[in-house]
Amino acid sequence: MTVPHAPERSRTRRPSAALVVSVAALVVASGGVSYASGMIGSADIKDDSVKSRDLKDDTVRSRDVKDGTLKARDFRAGVLPEGSTRWLLVNAAGEIEAQSGGFTVTSAYPTLAPTATDPTGLRANGNIYIDAHEPLDNNAVLASIALQNQVDQNGDGVLNGRAAGADANPEFSGEVSATQCQLDGVVACAPPGTGTDTHFAVSPRHSDGSVTTDGNRKRFYVVIAGDSTDLVPAP
Repeated sequence: MTVPHAPERSRTRRPSAALVVSVAALVVASGGVSYASGMIGSADIKDDSVKSRDLKDDTVRSRDVKDGTLKARDFRAGVLPEGSTRWLLVNAAGEIEAQSGGFTVTSAYPTLAPTATDPTGLRANGNIYIDAHEPLDNNAVLASIALQNQVDQNGDGVLNGRAAGADANPEFSGEVSATQCQLDGVVACAPPGTGTDTHFAVSPRHSDGSVTTDGNRKRFYVVIAGDSTDLVPAP
């Protein structure tokens, strides 16, 4: 007699690795990654929870950081050179013609309120006052006259610097002095807003020391040497 076989029990089979990979690829192709990335935003990340170890090395670049947001305090000591040199070029109108960055003119050849000792108000009229946006206690302020041989300052028609006589070539010659403002017992800067340790004054003069006036002002360079890691750029 033939004994019938008992029916086989159905067995649940686990999906193979190949099947899992195929399904994942299908989800990605259908926009699954975009969906997932759209779900996670800044509000979903706990403040101060992302650390250096969470970022892949060499992935954050200059273009990922907003210009002007990083300051010297954001860098480890020794990363920024302490011997930084900054410079600017000021034209005859008292405007910044070119610069390395971080300078603003606060007052150029100002006429101030008259006083008992200066009824004309011209005591600061020969100077330009500039904000370096860093304390200048640990810096040197150096200035130099810059020639302007396309401007006939004395009307003699000579622009090549070869006119004979003392101070006959004002387009090429002159003198200039510069100093940090507000040095106790040494320097006090008069125009409003300039009495801070971030300001410096520049006084370009003719070769005989006389004050320049409108129409014969000088161009000049200024170099700020020393430690500029405390620079705070203007907003």
